[in-house]
Amino acid sequence: MPTDQTVTGSHATPPLLRLLIAVVPVVAVSFAGSLVTRAKIPTWYAGLAKPGFSPPNWLFAPVWTTLYAMMAYALWRILSLPRSMPGRTGAVVLFFVQLALNSAWSFAFFGAQSPLLGLVVIAALIVAILATILAFWKLDRIAALLLAPYLAWVCFATLLNGSIWQLNG
Repeated sequence: MPTDQTVTGSHATPPLLRLLIAVVPVVAVSFAGSLVTRAKIPTWYAGLAKPGFSPPNWLFAPVWTTLYAMMAYALWRILSLPRSMPGRTGAVVLFFVQLALNSAWSFAFFGAQSPLLGLVVIAALIVAILATILAFWKLDRIAALLLAPYLAWVCFATLLNGSIWQLNG
């Protein structure tokens, strides 16, 4: 169970540092993804054929904002655990691997305007999210469950990405 211990030996990361580590990278990925995506939505993305189940464009920002907040809180909970807890370091590394792949997808799909490249990246992202959830589950089940909606959304995004590639290939 996460605690707010001070840093000495095997104690948790201090609260302010924990907050910075959990929030700043997630906000940076969100911001970077938004930069590459925002300009392409009314231009390149608008011109693509999309499946009938494609959500309206306005839905993506609130969904991603909610998911990013849940991701940051999940990481914050893991960082609250003692540093010496077996699996903690690996779980944190997995979190940042999936976060990097999350960012890479925006650059692959929107930046490179490549649904195929986006599909390759998002497939790796699903594997990384699953690995992160499994690693978190062993440490803090609430943290793991906080990532479940993210996994569900990315699975839906994979279906959407694949459909767009198929319709426009």
